[in-house]
Amino acid sequence: MRLAGPLRVVVIVLTAGLTWILVSVLLGTQSGFSRLQQFLRSPENPPTSEPRPKKYKCGLPRACPDNSFAFRIMSGAANVIGPKICLEDKMLMSSVKNNVGRGLNVALVNDVNELLKFIRPLHEGTLVFVASYDDPATKMNEETRKIFSELGSKVAKDLAFRDSWVFVGAKGVQNKSPFEQHVKNKKSSNKYEGWPEALEMEGCIPQRTAEV
Repeated sequence: MRLAGPLRVVVIVLTAGLTWILVSVLLGTQSGFSRLQQFLRSPENPPTSEPRPKKYKCGLPRACPDNSFAFRIMSGAANVIGPKICLEDKMLMSSVKNNVGRGLNVALVNDVNELLKFIRPLHEGTLVFVASYDDPATKMNEETRKIFSELGSKVAKDLAFRDSWVFVGAKGVQNKSPFEQHVKNKKSSNKYEGWPEALEMEGCIPQRTAEV
């Protein structure tokens, strides 16, 4: 195939230029190397994208140790965006799954009597994940707060109207849970109009070893 005149001139010039750059690089001249770098970075030769950092279960930045559970839990944002609870890369609750509701998301429960039926008979060692949405406290009574305290919560007894709260506890724990965050509803510091900021917590929960 015969190239048109102007196009052939461009190809010849480009080839000659690349040949000069490569010769300069081989001879060790800095200018040649710089020009080669500029050519490789040109729009016609965009740089390859860097590999994305690896994500682990539930989007954690690192893998959890053996014999532990990976989790990520997010409270709702005001009364607009629902909470999310992920355990071992399985989304237990989210707005996408349409199984969250206003109040305490232990399950789709916002009635204190149903909540008590749900949490009273928990077996020893059962993990409990809680994420607030809109208002976690108005319908809580003293028994509910006491049970959450027994599951390891430090703040259940003090939860108030429209506080943000995320919590992971367990039936039969001896100490307070290290997996809990709480932000008070305060007009002076609220992120949203009438609500504090949403909370996000992630980590690795050690599996309970069977007692011999």
